[in-house]
Amino acid sequence: MQTWKPCLLLKLIMLWYPNNDKPHKCLPAYWAKKFIPGIAWFFLTLIAISIPGYDLPKVGDWFDQISFDKLIHTGIFGTLSVLFMYPIAKTGIHIKEKTNWFIKVALATMVWGLTTEVIQKYLIPGRSYDMVDFAADSLGGIVAFVYFKLRYGRQPKT
Repeated sequence: MQTWKPCLLLKLIMLWYPNNDKPHKCLPAYWAKKFIPGIAWFFLTLIAISIPGYDLPKVGDWFDQISFDKLIHTGIFGTLSVLFMYPIAKTGIHIKEKTNWFIKVALATMVWGLTTEVIQKYLIPGRSYDMVDFAADSLGGIVAFVYFKLRYGRQPKT
């Protein structure tokens, strides 16, 4: 039988619930392990955006014409959202609370997308801030939210 102990990750998540005195009861401690792929993807994204612009491979005009870069941004940040939303979707918490978590993950993904653009502008040589990249990052979070809302955010039919 699993015990209901808050772990470090859940204590950080509790910051989202300042008025709830026992938010860790909705997610048992063993569920924190389910977020490891999302955390790993977060750091892989950080490493990828930290590559200086002059070290990036040059691509042909064809990729620029179809905005392939924007599809990559949408995929990377959509995957990030999915990796954090999926463990939440599989919990036994109430549907309204799941939806609230999905919204929080989508918003956090958007904030991370904006943060990566700011990091690239000010800290990474040869990289720049691009509002369209931020829009593509946000689109990834929104697409993941819509999918999880439709798939896991509804009452089961009886």
